[in-house]
Amino acid sequence: MEATVVETGTEGKTWGGGNRPLKASYGKLMMWFFILSDALTFSGFLAAYGFSRYKFIDSWPIADEVFNHFPFLHGVDAPMYYVALMTFILIFSSVTMVLAVDAGHQMKKNKVVFYMFLTLIGGIVFLGSQAWEWKNFIQGTYGAVETKAGRILQFEDAQGKRVGLSDIALETSQRETLERSSGLWFTGEEETLSTYTIEDIKTGFAANENLFVRIQKLDEKGHPIVLNREESIATLNSDAVRVVEGANLHRNEYGHPLFGNFFFFITGFHGFHVFTGVLINLIIFFNILLGTYERRGSYEMVEKVGLYWHFVDLVWVFVFTFFYLV
Repeated sequence: MEATVVETGTEGKTWGGGNRPLKASYGKLMMWFFILSDALTFSGFLAAYGFSRYKFIDSWPIADEVFNHFPFLHGVDAPMYYVALMTFILIFSSVTMVLAVDAGHQMKKNKVVFYMFLTLIGGIVFLGSQAWEWKNFIQGTYGAVETKAGRILQFEDAQGKRVGLSDIALETSQRETLERSSGLWFTGEEETLSTYTIEDIKTGFAANENLFVRIQKLDEKGHPIVLNREESIATLNSDAVRVVEGANLHRNEYGHPLFGNFFFFITGFHGFHVFTGVLINLIIFFNILLGTYERRGSYEMVEKVGLYWHFVDLVWVFVFTFFYLV
């Protein structure tokens, strides 16, 4: 049974958009539909991250201790500075994209080329920065040990400063490197051999009275609890079973392994969007150089890819807030 619409003049029309509703082209509308669906996807990821963080709040890593690297400043504690720089670069690339779109409206080819080039540089620098951050996250900073229950034990000195495994370990045993003729091709799903053994850590810790163990439990002020010397030695000797260096999908030295899973997945998913945006911008950039849009008499393609680029930048603001600031 079909519905019948009775029209009385122009007021009775149920659809007045014609083939360009809201004065937007088909391409723009489809881009907005894509952005909306992608926004819901990111929202689901961030909501899951928030729920997991709330559930495991005691063992959730402290962002200032995880993201404290800055290029060419080895050993300098610079929490969040590099991430803030990455965020500034991406936001600035969004500004240059706005300027490119505006220049396109004015049909100024040279300005569009210039601002699109700056946008491309910003996207490439951001991707390189994110790769560098991943490398440091995977490699680790201080190292830690894992207990039988899967908890992470970290180390501090009397001044409350983190201490790395390299400053603790005393080598107590020699490791044999297996040759091809005597090696075992398969020994189970064991991870890569760590730099130090758990016995190296226990021996070094016992020899240095200035060291203490920090556990994954918060006090009434929300700070990780640091055990006294006797409790530290007892916990380390009775519970510690594995040395953890850096982070992967199974465990990480910073805290609960779910943090690493979410970090790799969400920042990686966003990085894939940035990479895709850079590729699309590169194609548009070469089309501009070839005069494609000059001949069409419109730079609408620049505006459409600009919508995607602004969305990618906006998503990063939320990722930055959830992972790094909150």
